[in-house]
Amino acid sequence: MFSAAKYLFTTLLMVTLLVAMSMEWSGHAPKMLLSQYGFFEGDIADLSPAEGVVPYSLNSPLFSDYAHKLRFVKLPAGSSVPYNDTEVLQFPVGTTIIKTFYFPHDARDLSKGRRLMETRLLIHEEAGWKALAYHWNADQTDAVLEVAGASAEVKWVDAQGKKQKFTYQMPNVNQCKGCHSWDGAMRPIGPSVRQLNGPLEPGYDTVNQLDKWSALGLISDLPADPAAIPRMASYSDPKSGTVAERARAWLDINCAHCHNPHGPASTSGFFLDVHQQDPSVYGVFKSPVAAGRGSGNFEYDIHPGNPDQSIIVYRIASTDPGIMMPEVGRSLVHAEGVELIKEWIEGME
Repeated sequence: MFSAAKYLFTTLLMVTLLVAMSMEWSGHAPKMLLSQYGFFEGDIADLSPAEGVVPYSLNSPLFSDYAHKLRFVKLPAGSSVPYNDTEVLQFPVGTTIIKTFYFPHDARDLSKGRRLMETRLLIHEEAGWKALAYHWNADQTDAVLEVAGASAEVKWVDAQGKKQKFTYQMPNVNQCKGCHSWDGAMRPIGPSVRQLNGPLEPGYDTVNQLDKWSALGLISDLPADPAAIPRMASYSDPKSGTVAERARAWLDINCAHCHNPHGPASTSGFFLDVHQQDPSVYGVFKSPVAAGRGSGNFEYDIHPGNPDQSIIVYRIASTDPGIMMPEVGRSLVHAEGVELIKEWIEGME
């Protein structure tokens, strides 16, 4: 009886949310199945892009509990994005950004297969960007629209051969707005020129993504001199930049979507985007405006030479909901990211 009641409640909630979404949707109502969009050809679980759907990757991707991601973008036929070297690219109305989260069964041998978890869409309608989440079914034959969020237990073997298990959280639609907010409106986070300036598969591919986009007519006014185009360091690759450059890249993608003058944390005065050059603004000897127990009784966001006395380290190393940063989007600590930020602070004078 309880299971039936719970199922009925969940169904009614989903129908209510879908009706509400349909009423405010400026274009077509969202489709119930990912396969109905036609983004992928053949077996949808292979995620082989259909014509006009372009794969892309980021030099420094957002950490999401060690999930792997496959990213694609589809622009309206005949359209392109204008080059800009500072902000996220301004994609035209009609663009869809597609991101699938998955876990390989064994990170040491990708041929052993993977488990697809969810595919998130950002669709640029006339009224602005809309977020949708599609959760993959157990048979991995399709992904179903889910607006209320969900969780699922995940097991895999990591790159060191250690068995891992945890509960993966899939956010609801409203939580998407919490991170993708710019002056109160939703927009993408990752695809900027500095993030796309590199190969699709580092170590395997040599073709620069921006050159490919230019050849396909997807980006206009790309500078002829590659040296004039900014490039984000890869926080996971020591060869891509200095410790400081890699640490700033990690903070930019994981924190700066909120901690910038236009984001949800705009009143904090604590801004972590890579454009910020004032150390006191990105945390050096900066006391928090209001952190509560999230401060850990430490005095500064960043205490040079003392990572273990820096609030930023305390928060990114926590999984306590009242302390951890980012607040959503992760359940686990990014151990490598924490060590990178600690190394950066340790080297400050």
